[in-house]
Amino acid sequence: MILIPALGLAAPDAPIRGFSPEEAARQRALEQRTHAIPRPERIREHIRRISAEPHDAGSPGSKAVADYLLAALKEMGLEAWVERYEGLLPRPVHRSLEMVSPVRFRASLKEPVVDEDPDSADRNQLPVYNAYSADGDVTAPVVYVNYGLPEDYAYLKSQGIDVKGRIVLARYGASWRGVKPKMAHEHGAAACLIYSDPRDDGYFAGDVYPKGPYRPLGSAQRGSTVEMALHPGDPLSPGWASEPGSRRLPLAEARTLQRIPVLPISAEDARPLLENLGGPVAPERWRGALPLTYHLGPGPARARLALKFDWSSRPLYNVLARIPGSVFPDEWVLYGNHHDAWVNGAADPASGAAVVLETARSLAELCSQGWRPKRTIVLALWDGEEYGLLGSTEWVEKHAAELERKAVAYLNTDTVGKGGLGAAGSPVLRQFMAEVARDIPDPETGKPFWQKPAADFRMGAPGSGSDYAAFVHRTGVPVINTGTGGPGLGGVYHSIYDSFEWYSRFGDPKFTYGAAMAKVMSTALLRLAEAPVLPFEFTSMSAALEGYLQEIGKLDKEKKLRLEPVRKETANLKKAAERFEKRYRKELAKAARAAPERLAALNGLLFRSERTLTTPQGLPGRDWFKHRLYAPGLYTGYSAKTLPGIREAAEGGRWEEANREAETVAGILRALRRDIDQAADAMKGL
Repeated sequence: MILIPALGLAAPDAPIRGFSPEEAARQRALEQRTHAIPRPERIREHIRRISAEPHDAGSPGSKAVADYLLAALKEMGLEAWVERYEGLLPRPVHRSLEMVSPVRFRASLKEPVVDEDPDSADRNQLPVYNAYSADGDVTAPVVYVNYGLPEDYAYLKSQGIDVKGRIVLARYGASWRGVKPKMAHEHGAAACLIYSDPRDDGYFAGDVYPKGPYRPLGSAQRGSTVEMALHPGDPLSPGWASEPGSRRLPLAEARTLQRIPVLPISAEDARPLLENLGGPVAPERWRGALPLTYHLGPGPARARLALKFDWSSRPLYNVLARIPGSVFPDEWVLYGNHHDAWVNGAADPASGAAVVLETARSLAELCSQGWRPKRTIVLALWDGEEYGLLGSTEWVEKHAAELERKAVAYLNTDTVGKGGLGAAGSPVLRQFMAEVARDIPDPETGKPFWQKPAADFRMGAPGSGSDYAAFVHRTGVPVINTGTGGPGLGGVYHSIYDSFEWYSRFGDPKFTYGAAMAKVMSTALLRLAEAPVLPFEFTSMSAALEGYLQEIGKLDKEKKLRLEPVRKETANLKKAAERFEKRYRKELAKAARAAPERLAALNGLLFRSERTLTTPQGLPGRDWFKHRLYAPGLYTGYSAKTLPGIREAAEGGRWEEANREAETVAGILRALRRDIDQAADAMKGL
């Protein structure tokens, strides 16, 4: 099938960052050849095969999926291989939760089979649990803590309610799950339960599965609670690759494990506990959608939670493929997603893994027609993401020196489904991503995923939660994390119902969004691999910094922050970025005739500019994180904190630390400005 340009798509002569008009025309012709290749039926088949059986990291099912992926890539004619690592992957040996008073109730801790979905009865399903919970046996009164955020504990304190020595019951939502037991421990709680309230994740939003896409009352959300804000990856090898026979920390020295027992439960299992709480009535904003009056406690509900785990390290299988570059083989463009799941994982991650495979096939077909990329393209399907980004982090830690020299950018997709396109990532790639979204049609509307000017495209700062994290936060590689989706796509997240049956009914029923995302990603890879001048754009970086500073300024009620050095360097950076833009527009046409060594020198300055935003000492208290402009927040989990060293010190009232961090940030911005000035000179030298 030949792709017919959809009504409303960008004009054929719309500019493409990094290409002169003449080169852009040739590039568009190449992209059109690629866009004719992805097929919804192949997306469907890959998702069906990958999600056919449970395949959690470290299990035989995960190894079987890795074997399938490797065979598929090799069948395309690509150079493909597996790199094996190891990671601490605890499995539950014993789980029990019971209410011992005022009435007795034993939680089922098991999701019910749905007759319409045969995969809900598959063998070898991981039970409902939170990875990296502590072992423990706790009997104590229950306290309801809403989402378990800092402000929730502040409210409880204002009501004279102490959680010390008690079991807290928190609902999923508003923060990453690992923050909830962390906060509970810091306030003295003995254990933590996390349940899925139907207001946030169930019938309040819409019909539940199998009638609709949302979470049934008996479903619970598995997930890791490892403290990824300290460092992702194997908890026993922070900063170095965990390979067979390599050095490991003793379990007692691991910093990222939870200190108290934590267990996810369903709304059905939470309801008896909530019904038997006394104390004050919860404020309106704390109330969920269960048919009961929400009380805070403590008690009279008293529960016993007993958990024990097998703390073994298990194998991880990263599957990789490479298309060598013909002109700049030592400049790498990377794209990946993970392949491990908590259970069957049709949406998370098979929908994204299928896009990687179909993107790979699109590029492989171009290769069979005689095309070779100018830069090397590396494709990856990571293992162990669900436990805390293990496979990708261990790979980055092993290859860090090579990535520092060669990595142009890392692109990531995770879940893909019916709905709009969103992205987060490095500001220097904002315009690039806007142009890609401009040039690919939404398969339902036929209109571009992005229809407004590129200057209006919003791309959030990179936080954590998927496999891009180690690339940007550890090694300073520019990243984009992107995907498609809409309401209901996460309705059975990390449950036994994230199955092929659910996905083919509610996720992407026609599998057209998976095919569209393959076009998005092949376009992005082709542009990064082929552009004479890499499509980095620094005015977006200076604009992002201005926004970050405005946000931090709101924290400075007492006027104790000294942000003048950062503001000054941000203003200087803006001027340097504008100078580069003028030089770029004036000199771009020369790039087609420039010697490869001159282009390599220029592009090296461009893609290593993000490295300048890292420091060897890392962030205070968490030196694994080297980037100084963004990091996952200590109490937000996935969400990014911008200028984190300054921001988190200011939020904690540590003003001298915040001001020292401001001086550090001013220094790296000064260095970045010099990089941009050198790049402008290199443009002139073309």
